[in-house]
Order: sequence, then C-alpha cells, then structure tokens
Amino acid sequence: MPAFPPAHVPPGLLPLMEAVAAAAMTLAARIARNGVAEHLGAAAGVNSDGDAQKALDVIADEVFLAAARAGGVRHYASEEQETVLDLGAGAWALAIDPLDGSSNIDTNVSVGTIFSVYPAAAHPEASFLRPVAEQIGAGYVIYGPQVALVCSFGQGVQRYVLDLDARAFVLVDVAAAIPPAAAEFAINASNYRHWPAPVRAFVDECLAGTEGPRARNFNMRWIASLVAEAHRIFIRGGVFLYPADGRKGYEAGRLRLVYECAPMAYLAVQAGGGATDGQGAILDMVPATLHQRVPFVFGSRAKVDRVAAHFAGEA
Repeated sequence: MPAFPPAHVPPGLLPLMEAVAAAAMTLAARIARNGVAEHLGAAAGVNSDGDAQKALDVIADEVFLAAARAGGVRHYASEEQETVLDLGAGAWALAIDPLDGSSNIDTNVSVGTIFSVYPAAAHPEASFLRPVAEQIGAGYVIYGPQVALVCSFGQGVQRYVLDLDARAFVLVDVAAAIPPAAAEFAINASNYRHWPAPVRAFVDECLAGTEGPRARNFNMRWIASLVAEAHRIFIRGGVFLYPADGRKGYEAGRLRLVYECAPMAYLAVQAGGGATDGQGAILDMVPATLHQRVPFVFGSRAKVDRVAAHFAGEA
C-alpha cells in the first residue's frame, strides 16, 4: 500500500505528497518517543527570525527538506531557514512550517506541520513572493492522539488518517467542510488589553452570551498550536483570531503569511470558510518578504465576516 493514496491528487504532485506523507510518518514516530531516546523539547538556539527553536524544530526541518528533494521540489522555503533553498531541479516550490506549536512538545499537546505548494518560478524568492491565490495545493499534518493529514489541491478538502498497522494514510473524508455554525472562538484572552477595538468588540459580544447581540453563549478555546486550532475548526466549526496588537513585535500580527496564513486560508476557503487579516481576504495578499507577519482570522464564514464587519465599522 502506498504511503499516500493517489486519489484526489494531481498526478504531477503525487511524488511530493508521497514524500510528505513518508516524512510525516517518520516525524510522528519520533514524536511518540520523546523523552525515551531524546529530548525533543530541548532548546536549540533561535531561527533566522529570532524565534526560539526546539530540537524538534531543527529535526522536522531536516526531515521535510529530505522529503522535498525526493518529491521533485526545486525551491524550499522553511520558517526555520532565512532564505529559500534552491535544490537544483524539480517543478515545485514548497513553503513549510515544519513544526508548528513547538512550545507544546513536552506537554504532549498536539503539534503539526503546515505546507503549501506553488509551481517553481525562475528565481527562488519569486516562487513565494507572489499572490498567495496562486497556490496549487496546501495542507497540514497534526500529530496528536491520531495523526491526520488534511489537504486540498483546489477541488475541496480531503482528510486522511494514519493507519499505523498499514503504514499509510487512509482517506476518511472526501469533502471536509467547516461547519457554518459553531459557538466557539479561539484567541489568547490574556492579551485583551493590547487588542485593537474591533477585536475587543467581537470578543465582547461573544462573551455577552444570550444577553448580548449574538443571543447565544460561546465557549473560548486556546491551544497555542495553529494546527490544533485549525483541526478543531475543520471538524466542528468556529473561528480563530491572532490579531495585531499594541505590544512590541506584534504590531503587524505574529503569524507568517507564507508559511502559516496562506496555506490555512487556502484550506479554509476550499472548505467553505473564510480567512482575513481584518481588512481584506488573505488570498488576495502578495507577500513582500519571506517572513512577513500578518494578523490572521479564519474559520466559519459567518464569523470571519462578522470580525471583518467590526473592522469596517459595520457591525
């Protein structure tokens, strides 16, 4: 049985998805043994953007770089690398956050991998500094109680689950869709005092419950792992917010457009949801730099539209 089934994948991208699936299985097995043979949550310096790295960040980058070489990738852009790596041959450009949520490694909370695929351009950076709507595929892997791979190639979203006995990902949902109505929102409420007024207004109306303008009670979630938040939203709906705020270093948001927001926005829209920075659609953006950060809101369409309405002064 192949590591990744060929259905729903454009034939030219199948070698890459096979390589990504094999890399994810390798990484999942290593994560499951954290603390047995190695300490994956140990500090390993900082990446090129000044973020603290864990040992698993570096390991994951090495694993997926090898997968990129095997999968026909010419240009490899990683959150853990300062510049694009030109692998010398291949038709594809792969943007990747090899290990999302690394602060959760030692607490046994779900972590993940986020990726998107573009046709390779003539120049390495040009493969990624282009309209994010030009993605031809995107996905994420979540390493949790169940290892799952969620991806899209422009014809809806498919969800796969790793069958450990078969050593393969098995298709379990051919048309994954974000439920349109859910009484959940995800945001780090400890930063309330730093948020812009539209974000506070949206959260306030959720917290007001049945007595407020939304006329229903909401639950708040926060896992500090984008993949874990996304997976919950893809299964049962809701909205995720990581806004810009008043703290130094957060003025333009914190999540990276190329490696995190663009692929998640692609998946959200393909699943019937939405994604915005508050001012406009994420899929309308063109990154100016590889590591550009932007505010990010995604999830059920009505909730994303409600946040955007607050920013527009129309709520």
